[in-house]
Amino acid sequence: MQVDLEALLRKRVVLLDGAMGTMLQNSGMQPGECPELYGIEHADILEDIHRQYLEAGADIIQTNTFGGNRLKLAEFGLENEVEQINSEAISIAKKAAGSQKLVAASIGPTGKMLPPVGDYSFAQLYDVFREQLIACEKAGADIISLETMTDIGEMRAALIAAKQNTRLPILAHMTFEQGGRTMMGTDPVTALLILEALQPLAIGANCSGGADDLLPVIETMSQYTQGYLTVEPNAGLPVLVEDQTVFPATPEEMAEAALKLMDAGANIIGGCCGTTPVHIAAMAAALRGLPARKKQDRHIYAFASRSRHLLLGAEYPLAYIGERINPTARKKLAQEIKAGQLDMVLEDARSQVGIGAPMLDVNMGVPGIDEAEAMHRAVMAIQSTVEVPLAIDSTDVTALEAGLQAFVGRALINSTTGEDHQLDIILPLAKKYGAAVLGLCLDEEGIPDQAEERYKIAEKIYQRAREYGLRDEDIYIDCLVKTASAEQEVVMETIRAVKMVKENLPVGTVLGVSNVSHGLPARDILNSTYLAMAIAAGLDLPILNPFNTRMMDTVRAADVLLARDSHAVAFIEYYHDQKGESTGRRHPICQQCNIPDLLNDKPQQAEASPPSKKANQPASIYEKISLAVLNGEQDLIEDLIHTALEKEKISALDLVNSALIPGIETAGERYEQKEYFLPQLMMAAETMKKAFTIIQPYLS
Repeated sequence: MQVDLEALLRKRVVLLDGAMGTMLQNSGMQPGECPELYGIEHADILEDIHRQYLEAGADIIQTNTFGGNRLKLAEFGLENEVEQINSEAISIAKKAAGSQKLVAASIGPTGKMLPPVGDYSFAQLYDVFREQLIACEKAGADIISLETMTDIGEMRAALIAAKQNTRLPILAHMTFEQGGRTMMGTDPVTALLILEALQPLAIGANCSGGADDLLPVIETMSQYTQGYLTVEPNAGLPVLVEDQTVFPATPEEMAEAALKLMDAGANIIGGCCGTTPVHIAAMAAALRGLPARKKQDRHIYAFASRSRHLLLGAEYPLAYIGERINPTARKKLAQEIKAGQLDMVLEDARSQVGIGAPMLDVNMGVPGIDEAEAMHRAVMAIQSTVEVPLAIDSTDVTALEAGLQAFVGRALINSTTGEDHQLDIILPLAKKYGAAVLGLCLDEEGIPDQAEERYKIAEKIYQRAREYGLRDEDIYIDCLVKTASAEQEVVMETIRAVKMVKENLPVGTVLGVSNVSHGLPARDILNSTYLAMAIAAGLDLPILNPFNTRMMDTVRAADVLLARDSHAVAFIEYYHDQKGESTGRRHPICQQCNIPDLLNDKPQQAEASPPSKKANQPASIYEKISLAVLNGEQDLIEDLIHTALEKEKISALDLVNSALIPGIETAGERYEQKEYFLPQLMMAAETMKKAFTIIQPYLS
């Protein structure tokens, strides 16, 4: 009779096994050998390792398939043996486990990276994981254990592949560095929010140093998760003893660590590097009979990029979506997009985030182009330039999917209508990619005038989304705004509809308010007043132009009046005198989202400029080049270098010493200070490399 893992989790802590690599090395495997092949060729040794862990008390043993994907096996000339190697390894584990214990297929990283660090695409990684995952389920694995993922983008590809191609419960383990972030800059809450939207059985961490390093990770995740948490620490931090790597934690220390991890919220506990059956036996004894943390009935309304998350709700400053990356009624932007250029798109992204926008809308809807390709390029470039969540905005489903594949994070799909054929296309897309979806109160008959009719469409969208497996926090509703110039009598029906949705459905609300003033003078006055009404009715996430002073004044004032800005601290700081000058304090939404305020802190601005330089003085060519390097602007650097060399007649050596080196040095300093992470550093390095390629002939 097969063990019911979820039933077990409801009763107590579930124990994973320990380190496979450590045990294989202790059994004679030599450095440089393929662990997966070694296990098959020494099946008796592998089965004995599994049995030792089972006898020590493990509920789940993990297979010797960590490097069983074709990219890792290719290092040993075994790329065509994926199914056979995974199948045989799982067969050995199943033989040891019998019917009373569970077998988890261990799936490790591919060794390849997504841009900007590497050149592998989401689709390529997905296909690699898909092949291994199908083989593992076919061979009889009970669980999928995704392990030691340093890049949330790769984990996302693996998890989506597992959800789409198997029916097995999934454990998703990230690896965090001692600073509490992954190598690619993802913090525990951001990782949790991205992964939990994809609905694995459990989320957590493995490797990452010892238990002391993972304890705060689990403590933090437990404050936000509604699911189970899983953790596999190393047996302490490795040390070199007589040229051998040793993990020094004793069984007693690992047992104590297991209790601390359980208290922190872990439901599934095992060990990683250096953990042996002796350690697992001590951990099993310590945990025996103790109840596990129960799943929490909580709903976190949030979005995330690779390295930052944005939380929504009455306890946080009002979030909003910057609307400017949209070619509708912007002829020059449309022309650039059609020409395949992204300069204006990236400038719009930087400037909106710089002024405080915590989230951006991305629309590439220009007639006559391959919108899917344009969306993919734009999302890749934007997320390499700014670090905020994105709303992927298109009526073209292929463009939506291209954007969702490219974006490393939790996005908002903008949008679906209440029409059946639209819901049947868009809702599965949201479920597949862990995105939230924006539903418009619009159906086959158009936009109803009355709030009650719009609410019926909202209710239909909600019910259909739940049927497709989306959570409450994955569903957002736009009650749609009509123009006061043409339909004045129904303008307030939108406000009524927003209120009805918030009072009756557990969803978020979004609204693009500026349509209300179309065709009228003094649009800012109408827009800001209407925004205030919508916020009072329960609007969660307006779509607006962050450069519109009246709109932003309304947002800041609403935060005070709705007690979202405690003691009006941010409001007072922003409007500290009659001129409304800023004291340099961040807008509260920037703090909540952990977004650097480029206007004040200037973390993305080159530091080569003289401190006495006036704010309104144009930047010099040196500063522009330094900033381009710092921001990783490869599209911009070529023109800047040619301008400096050919028009301004600056010497190549002077450019290197006074512009390029200061830019890359600043990037390096920010990386050391954990203000930048590997993607930003790589973008800066690639931009520097491109600049040197142009300058090189001038240096000789």
